[in-house]
Amino acid sequence: MDTNAEKGLGNAEVDRKETASLIGSDKVEGTKVYSMDGDHIGSIERVMLDKYSGQVAYAVLSFGGFFGIGDEHYPVPWAKLTYDEDLGGYRTDLSKEQVENAPRVHRNDDDRAFNEKTAGIGIYNYYGIPPYWI
Repeated sequence: MDTNAEKGLGNAEVDRKETASLIGSDKVEGTKVYSMDGDHIGSIERVMLDKYSGQVAYAVLSFGGFFGIGDEHYPVPWAKLTYDEDLGGYRTDLSKEQVENAPRVHRNDDDRAFNEKTAGIGIYNYYGIPPYWI
């Protein structure tokens, strides 16, 4: 087995969680999401990946509640988010009200419910974009 030293890679190179165009999933979690007007809508709770294609299906936005208690979770298609370097977060053309009226996952619900194609189609239809798998 090759070690990092044998490959000529220092720990800093291996440990990097972000490059000019790539970012580690653990750095995405907790990143704020803003409307086009710069209003804070919520934060990314988690990223849901398609196991087979490797594509990002959703960013699950979290907002409301107090210190994570009582907050709601909203799966938003990844295509609705654009990274904004100036904000250090993601920007979307959605308003907070649009997200609040979207399909959501309650804290006690199972995230796998949004893995089903039927539910996924409903989410993508709500946001008016074709599903990532089409």
